[in-house]
Amino acid sequence: MSLPESSACVLIVDGFEEIEAVTVVDVLRRAGVQTSVLGVEHRKVTGNHGITLNVDASLQDVVSLGVRFDAVVLPGGMPGAARLRDSDLVRDFVLTQGAQGAILAAICAAPIALAHFGVLQGRQATCFPGFEAQLGGACVVSDRAVVIDGGVMTSRGPGTAIEFALALVARLVGPDVAVDLGRRLLVQVAV
Repeated sequence: MSLPESSACVLIVDGFEEIEAVTVVDVLRRAGVQTSVLGVEHRKVTGNHGITLNVDASLQDVVSLGVRFDAVVLPGGMPGAARLRDSDLVRDFVLTQGAQGAILAAICAAPIALAHFGVLQGRQATCFPGFEAQLGGACVVSDRAVVIDGGVMTSRGPGTAIEFALALVARLVGPDVAVDLGRRLLVQVAV
């Protein structure tokens, strides 16, 4: 018996952190997760280190079609994380997807968006050092690379992107798949 295919989307805006976005997309796709890169503002999006990506679709188009995902991922980077935080479209999409059972995942500075949307209230969360004060209402954890609290997953930054992506694989496809993929990527996975 095969498992139903899982789906995820990664939301990007100008100023996103390239390592975090591309690593998550790559690892999820290697695990067989149907992963879409969604542009919030444009169909070509430039990261904060000058790398431009063509997106799979615009967030507005996905919203109009009512597409549901198993996970929504917000990569960090500045000013990308602030642009995600300040977008009403992103807020509404994240809250709707979360209400439908999607894992809400953010890395680096992007947990500030989840905090702004009220998602982190009373939950354990982590972020890039220096952004802790913007996680209002969260119980900040600084000694773990990835923090999972129910349907919310947060991580610290570019250096934790593979571990973050593999933790998503474990939740979406299963721990055995995450461990096997980690082995092939030469990364130890703690699930």
